[in-house]
Amino acid sequence: MRHKKGLESIFMTQFAGRLACGIAAAALLAGSAIAQSDLGREDMVPGGQQYGGPQPAQLERPQPAPTPAQTPSPRPSEAFDAAFPRMVSEPVVQGGMELPAPLVQPWTIANATKLVAVIEGIGAEGLDPADYDLQPLKVALASGPSEELDALASQSFVWLVEDLRDGRTPMDAREQWFVVDPDRDLLRTGDLLAEAVASGDIAGTLAKLHPTHPDYARLREELAKTPESDAAKRKLIRANMDRWRWLARDLGPQYLITNVPEFQLRLTVKDRIISTYRTIVGKPGRTATPQLAEMVEGVVFNPTWTVPQSIVKGEGLGAKVLANPAWARRNGYVGKRGADGYISVVQQPGPGNSLGQMKLEMPNPHAIFFHDTPSRHLFASEVRALSHGCIRTERALELAITMAILGKGATKEEAVAISTSGKYTKVMLEKQFPAYITYFTMASDINGEMATFKDIYNRDAPVLASLDKPRVRNRSNLPTDEVIVIEDDLQDS
Repeated sequence: MRHKKGLESIFMTQFAGRLACGIAAAALLAGSAIAQSDLGREDMVPGGQQYGGPQPAQLERPQPAPTPAQTPSPRPSEAFDAAFPRMVSEPVVQGGMELPAPLVQPWTIANATKLVAVIEGIGAEGLDPADYDLQPLKVALASGPSEELDALASQSFVWLVEDLRDGRTPMDAREQWFVVDPDRDLLRTGDLLAEAVASGDIAGTLAKLHPTHPDYARLREELAKTPESDAAKRKLIRANMDRWRWLARDLGPQYLITNVPEFQLRLTVKDRIISTYRTIVGKPGRTATPQLAEMVEGVVFNPTWTVPQSIVKGEGLGAKVLANPAWARRNGYVGKRGADGYISVVQQPGPGNSLGQMKLEMPNPHAIFFHDTPSRHLFASEVRALSHGCIRTERALELAITMAILGKGATKEEAVAISTSGKYTKVMLEKQFPAYITYFTMASDINGEMATFKDIYNRDAPVLASLDKPRVRNRSNLPTDEVIVIEDDLQDS
């Protein structure tokens, strides 16, 4: 799976040894250097934005064969020992593999008093003090230090960590949510508990869990100034604050983020919007666009489109293409019939291609990606839930060239030449970009104003309902919804 580090990845990490660590460190350093050099240069991309200067292109090109080593080959046993050194007295401890601190730890009266104060004020974060056993904790606190106080205070702290870090909403209320939040592994509960009781900074330790995106703080401010009498608005604010907790606390220095109900895509650097693009998203129902966090690995210029069988067979396109070669050529279709009678149809690059002039390479089990469209008049529509799930993007060629330059996959000159060549070309990115497909019904709009957006997929109801129920304990952080593979039927809208 795309997000999960299961047994296979752990096995590989353990046996890759120091060589893998060295490669990973080099890659991280290179990525950091790229991120620092992306802005403030003289080269321009479409739309007038300034980005990084010319760099060697990272295109799909044949690579020269490596020169054979001139030194004698080691014996098999020596090669094995060099690759996988035996651990005698110094076992290698993998990062993040250390045992977590225990979930029950001793509490002083001072620390427990600070914890009570945090719980009493947790409403400012859109959470409910009643969820954290406040009254039993106060009773135990009044009785002085005890094992009961240690257990109750630790339990309340752990629940606060879970809700502030992972979100209070249980998975069965997150419709078509497929993001696995990495924060549970990065900010482990027991370690935070140990830090809090050792430092005495209970509030400060918990505050480290707040999402860093500016919109979370803006929603918190909106909640503070909304009167208690406006219960519906307060509840909507709380639901959307929690949605930020479902994501990684820090989205990264450079990323794409789209808010589906807003029909807008943002290219963001250090939480600052560089460019915005109107979008067309999935129709309500089974083709509604899911919520994802994926990596953009490359840009495909002048893409081909493999026509789904719902059109090839269901609408008779396959038979028409084979029976009318001249018509097929005019429309860019190439059809083939297999020995078993199966007909496949691929639309070639061209002005009428249903994917337009580009798509972003973003592998995921849902087959969702960002792409262009020849039906650009649809971006003028106010409500743009029209597609079969994929996200069609306004000014898509500008976005593609920008991504290729920022990702150091091509220089400006190379990207422009490739885009105008009319030939299918995949430009792989040296620096990959996170892409977040989100669903906020209250958020800052592209003008920076707090706004509400129509709940086009009716995803608010289960989240709002969960706020009225007791918090779910011992809940999973793995998505539970059905993975719907999008069949990108691009002809009907």
